[in-house]
Amino acid sequence: MPALAVVEPELPPPPEELFDADFFRLASECTVEAWLAFLGHRWSALTLYHLAQGPKRFGEIAACLPTATPKVLTERIVALERYGLICRPTGARGEAYALTEKGAELSRLLDQLEIWSRDFPKVELAR
Repeated sequence: MPALAVVEPELPPPPEELFDADFFRLASECTVEAWLAFLGHRWSALTLYHLAQGPKRFGEIAACLPTATPKVLTERIVALERYGLICRPTGARGEAYALTEKGAELSRLLDQLEIWSRDFPKVELAR
């Protein structure tokens, strides 16, 4: 017996008045989405976490994140500096990286997110 083909009806597009321009923003236009994408990078939030414990030199950060390659860790540190989340004294080789005021504020928010997340089952990431 041949299989029956299921034909989905084609729906007309919704009326224009149902679209809310603020709701249907592109992810690239949403600041929260952009920050979550940045922090979702494997080492960004973890670097902030370890610097929240106190200033650290590059080697100390690398020791906290042993599976991060030096190249990737350097990229993350440069990005965190560019966004004003961490700093080190200008031109001071060997000086420790530290959180800026903005970085410390974000670190506190991430701490609150971590506490909030304990009440929920682990989210399975889509692959």
